[in-house]
Amino acid sequence: MSIPKAYLEHVAIRVRDIHWHIRFFGDVLGMTMREVDGTADAPRQYWTLGGMQFIHDPGFEGTEGRLAHLGVMCADLDAALAAAQGHGVNTLPQGRNWLRLPDGLALELIQAKPASCVAQALAIDPRAEA
Repeated sequence: MSIPKAYLEHVAIRVRDIHWHIRFFGDVLGMTMREVDGTADAPRQYWTLGGMQFIHDPGFEGTEGRLAHLGVMCADLDAALAAAQGHGVNTLPQGRNWLRLPDGLALELIQAKPASCVAQALAIDPRAEA
């Protein structure tokens, strides 16, 4: 059996002040909006180019529970789901592509379209000299 290929597409975190995070990651790291759930004035969730997903949670306190889930882009979603079955994972209510690992970490597996973008992303060496 060949091992499915994938890469980390986004990290989802709960934040109390979503606007502060949007400004910080935009101003400091150049991570601009890729997608928004809600409006720019009142976002419920905000995804950046660069792999951050902020989930607005005004009542959030502390670091425990800050990490909501990891979004993983898969070249072959069905193969990845089949491979996961032997590792004691559970499917979450959000759908068959949402997995809870035995230690509680949640993964959202996403089918890459086109599948070849996974190979392209994995070929990038961010530390390579230009």
